[in-house]
Amino acid sequence: MASKSELQTTLKEKYGVNKNISQELNQEECERLLVLLSRDQGLIKLVTSFSQKNSSLGRNNANFGRMRSDAERKLESLKAQYHELEASIQTLETSKLALEDKKRRLEQEREALETDTKKLSSENIALAFKVEALTSQNDELFDANEQLKKDNKDLKNIVDAIRFRLARDTKALLQYEDNELRKALIRLFRWTLG
Repeated sequence: MASKSELQTTLKEKYGVNKNISQELNQEECERLLVLLSRDQGLIKLVTSFSQKNSSLGRNNANFGRMRSDAERKLESLKAQYHELEASIQTLETSKLALEDKKRRLEQEREALETDTKKLSSENIALAFKVEALTSQNDELFDANEQLKKDNKDLKNIVDAIRFRLARDTKALLQYEDNELRKALIRLFRWTLG
C-alpha cells in the first residue's frame, strides 16, 4: 500500500494535481481519487483544467505581488527623494533670505557712504581715500546683487525641475491599477502644485 506522500506524487505526475491541493485529502481519499481518475476521462479533463487554472492563478498572483512590491518600493523611493528635495529647497530659501539681508545691509551702507561723500566733497586727499573705499564697497554690492540674481534663477530652475520630475514620476505611477495608490499620488501631486 502506497503512503499519502507517494499518492500525492502520483496525482501530481499523472494528472497535474498540485500537492498543495491534495494536502487536504487523507490517504484513502487520495487512493479513491486516483481510482476515479483512472476510470473517467471527463473527470481527468476537469481536474486538468482546475490544475491549469490553479497554476495560472498562482503565476498571476506572483506577478501582481511583484508589481505591487515594485510600486511600493518606487513610492518609498519617491517619498525619500521628495523629503530630500524639500530639505534642499528649505536650505536654498534660507540662503536666499541671508543674501537678501546682506543685500539690504550693503544697500544701506552704500547709501550712508554716498551721503558721507556729498558731505566730504570739499576735502581733498581724505575725500580721494573715502571715494576709493566707497567704490570698492559698491563693487561688492554689485557682485552680491548679481550673485543673488543668479541664485534666484537657479532656485527657480531647481523648483521647476522638481515639479517636472514629480509630475513625470506621478504620471508613470498612475498607470498602475491600484486605486488607493492612484488617489494618494493625485493628492500628493495636487499638493505640490499649490
